[in-house]
Amino acid sequence: MKTTIDIVDAIYEETCEVARRDRTTLRERVQEGLRLVLERRLRKSRDCKLKPIPFGGGGLQPEFADGDWSRLRDEICRGHGT
Repeated sequence: MKTTIDIVDAIYEETCEVARRDRTTLRERVQEGLRLVLERRLRKSRDCKLKPIPFGGGGLQPEFADGDWSRLRDEICRGHGT
């Protein structure tokens, strides 16, 4: 696919220099850069861990201690028409 993008002059010149030194093209360097950014973002999202945020209680009530999400959801929705 062809597209047009604006690149800051300094980044353009540096990328062209790297491409010449590597005996490749600006196109290849841009694609490599985009791949690296995408891989980093995907890795970051996969590595994301939610930190528990306690709010003073002792955790789940005993009747929900087994962690059965469907029971917990049903209790939350009870009386709300669902």
